[in-house]
Amino acid sequence: MIDLSVDLAGIKMKNPVMVASGTFAYGREYSEILDLSKLGAVVTKAITLKERKGNPPPRICETPSGILNSIGLQNKGVVRFLREDLPFLRGFDVPVIVNVAGDDIGEYVTVSRKLSEAKVDGVELNISCPNVARGGIIFGTDAAAVAEVVSAVREAIDVPLIVKLSPNVTDITEMASRAVDAGADVLSLINTVVGMAIDTDSFKPELATITGGLSGPAIRPIAVRMVWQVAQAVEVPIIGMGGIVKVRDAVEFLLAGATAIAVGTANFMNPSAALEIIEGLEGFLRGKEYRSIREIVGRVRM
Repeated sequence: MIDLSVDLAGIKMKNPVMVASGTFAYGREYSEILDLSKLGAVVTKAITLKERKGNPPPRICETPSGILNSIGLQNKGVVRFLREDLPFLRGFDVPVIVNVAGDDIGEYVTVSRKLSEAKVDGVELNISCPNVARGGIIFGTDAAAVAEVVSAVREAIDVPLIVKLSPNVTDITEMASRAVDAGADVLSLINTVVGMAIDTDSFKPELATITGGLSGPAIRPIAVRMVWQVAQAVEVPIIGMGGIVKVRDAVEFLLAGATAIAVGTANFMNPSAALEIIEGLEGFLRGKEYRSIREIVGRVRM
């Protein structure tokens, strides 16, 4: 028997494969195609305090080996999520982790507390949001802001706290260390890389917001490097993500030091990608004569 189970700071997962926030909505649509219970965990799209309509179109475009998006955190708000979607997700034998976004620390705390009181399995902080209270600075690019928001949420909740790190920084290990010192139980990385595309016929940016977040296989080498760096700097579990399409992509992240991985953009191309990776991991381990997925975590050879 091959043991694929992992433990993320108390979140018990039957395998290390989850779906990345923003690529799986609230799970309802995908449940018509695949059995959510076979996943390691479901991570919802970002939830804010109030409903958001998001950015104006166009807000997504294809690029070589990836996509640029500027959705703008469109979501139904935490009250509707708790009423309409959490009961549905609880119908499956799978941990439910909810991604949380906000304009200021108070919003992060309020939304996270509501989710904690509802006993979700974990809260994932999306700190790639502008802090309107501090002139629009991105939380995740300022070490002091990272520590402040993580500490405030940690005090407000009693479920595992995951912090999703932005790659758009000079030193990812500094942000990781500050997040852990402030109370993060798990780190997930990376979020999207800021990019831009221009239509060479109209001479206009492809996105209404001009820039957006790049995801997909194009960013995988960046993500693997950052996971490896952070794994050397902190001792909490890491969720690796960024361009994972097939099983060997997932293995790269595990070898770099990730305890679990998240499938994101691949869900748009192949809704069954995560399940195929789960099956592939079992075959990979059997071929290498390992009995547990945990045996290969951080085992990159230098």
